[in-house]
Amino acid sequence: MALPRAAREILSLRALNRATLARQMLLARRKLTAVQAVERLAGLQAQAPNPPYIGLWSRLEGFERDQLAEAMRRRRIVRLSTMRSTLHLMTAHDALAWRPLLEPVHQRGLMGSNHKRALEGLDRAAVVAAGRALLGEKPRTSAELGQALGMRWKGRETASLAALIRNNLPLVHLPPAGSWNSHQSALLQPLGDWLGDVEAPPATQDDLLLRYLAAFGPATQADAGAWSGLTGWKAVAERLRPRLRVFVGEDGQELFDLPRAPRPDPDTPAPPRLVAEWDNLLLAHADRSRVLSEAHRARVFTVNGIVRGTVLLDGFVAGVWKIERAKNTATVVLEPFTRWSKADCLGVEEEALKLLAFTSDGEGEHHAVRGLAPSPRGRGGKTGALSPA
Repeated sequence: MALPRAAREILSLRALNRATLARQMLLARRKLTAVQAVERLAGLQAQAPNPPYIGLWSRLEGFERDQLAEAMRRRRIVRLSTMRSTLHLMTAHDALAWRPLLEPVHQRGLMGSNHKRALEGLDRAAVVAAGRALLGEKPRTSAELGQALGMRWKGRETASLAALIRNNLPLVHLPPAGSWNSHQSALLQPLGDWLGDVEAPPATQDDLLLRYLAAFGPATQADAGAWSGLTGWKAVAERLRPRLRVFVGEDGQELFDLPRAPRPDPDTPAPPRLVAEWDNLLLAHADRSRVLSEAHRARVFTVNGIVRGTVLLDGFVAGVWKIERAKNTATVVLEPFTRWSKADCLGVEEEALKLLAFTSDGEGEHHAVRGLAPSPRGRGGKTGALSPA
């Protein structure tokens, strides 16, 4: 029998923050492989090639870029459309198990797009079968796939024909697409063809909620929907309620969680972190206040759809960052939202310089940090930082 809401434990905003950061490996870097990390994080959003690499760098000890690239080449991690019908990096097992469950998300996304009118009156099953046959012959880019289909369905928009295939078949973006600094058009191949004999039983929505809570909990039903794009979470939560712990947030909403999942003390120190663009830390909850104040939302989520790289101080978004490169200089440009303490400035500067070392593609590159006042003591030609400029 469920406890009355008044009798349940209340989780403060800071408690939610620390629980989420612990599961997202942002309280302390972990000693894990890229495959293990991608599995525990329930995937990494990957519509741009570089952010997943930075996402793993911010979470793992000693992570090097080729570790992820090699896992993709060895087909242990794949890049394909999954949650929210958005490109993610997923383990091969999770991709096989989860993609069928996410089919309604892709269908809804297709019908809610500009392609809907262009596809009216088509025998969609015939188009999908033809697309599957074309991709069975050889991998093709989306443009090549659309052009080939357009030879049969003349007068139809080729981009919409390709979109129909992408939203009806699980298609892997073959390496080197998704590799560091790789921006060429991806060759597409059906997931089963790319993975060969690898098998995984289809996941249920119950399975998905348990994995979501392990990576992002404690969370509401609405949070699970925002992360996945799926509906129907109320029935799932009720079915699993006897296996879960149920808390109440400061706003009175029910928060579901795994009984033994980490929930650190709210006063647990949270070190400075530079979080990648489009990171799921900011995209996996309907209510982002556990890490991002609504007052700062517009400075992170831009009008043209960019989710900027963010600076975490004491566990919460306190600014944004980007890297600028010119000639032989790479600079992390910081935009603090408030005035930072001297200790925070030094901590962010240290992280920023480590990030530049991680992203550098050549020896002898000069590294600098801008957006913070220069330190009186420069260090090896690297810009120091004491307080926001």
